[in-house]
Amino acid sequence: MTWNEAYPKSIQPTTEQIDVYIGNPLWSQLCVWLEQSYADEPRIEHSVCSGAPGWNVKYKKGGRSLCTLYPHDGYYTCLVCIGNAESTEAELIMPMCTRFVQELYQRTKPFNGSRWLMVNVTDSELLADVQRLIGLRARPARNVERGSRKNGEGV
Repeated sequence: MTWNEAYPKSIQPTTEQIDVYIGNPLWSQLCVWLEQSYADEPRIEHSVCSGAPGWNVKYKKGGRSLCTLYPHDGYYTCLVCIGNAESTEAELIMPMCTRFVQELYQRTKPFNGSRWLMVNVTDSELLADVQRLIGLRARPARNVERGSRKNGEGV
């Protein structure tokens, strides 16, 4: 069953249901990192965007979008927008990123002044890339190690 079939617009999923649907520890690792690094709670929103319709999870810092997460069965997609202000620094960190993210960055043309990078987070290397990219959007409030939530639960 697809995400949109499981959770149509009339049924907003809980964070626990999202965690179960994805079924991948990389999900909670990113959410924990975001919540601890940026002291932000996730916002579950429904979108009718043709590129990725359905329920998604957004994180913001001071009104600025950090990323939007799109659930899939077994993985998730992370949208990070790299604007003109971050582009020089993004190019400096690209050598530290996976070849996949390097190529994605190069082939993604700016739209409205930003590169909209959609990264399917399927392994820990891509998770690290996503964290680097998010760090360009806003500096973490404090140093936080990657890991699981304090109470051991998912999102």
